[in-house]
Amino acid sequence: MKKKKDSLKDDLIMILPIITGLAIVFVTLFIFGCASFDAGNIAVYEGAAIGYRGVIRVSVAVEDGTITGITVLESDEDRAVGGLAMEELTDLILMYNTTEVDVISGATETSQGFIDAVENAIMQQ
Repeated sequence: MKKKKDSLKDDLIMILPIITGLAIVFVTLFIFGCASFDAGNIAVYEGAAIGYRGVIRVSVAVEDGTITGITVLESDEDRAVGGLAMEELTDLILMYNTTEVDVISGATETSQGFIDAVENAIMQQ
């Protein structure tokens, strides 16, 4: 019985890099394939990046070079920590009109993923 468990463990270890590679390819294709539309002077762009618990996908509204709105379209981050961090970051990004803001302590990976998703969206301009 021990050999079967070891064999299964070895199989999983061999498959893990393949799964990781496929996940990276998927996220890359998703980021560069995101849609955008223009409604007058307001343009809306979508972007995605990896947070603490997976993909964070956002919609970013830009009007005349100013970020006017950010909506989280998809996220598996928990509401208590990650959700509050993304709300705080949304306020900071809108207030200063830049993604050059500090990450939220205690939610570093979520914060960086959220900021990266917003940057990926506005890079489509």
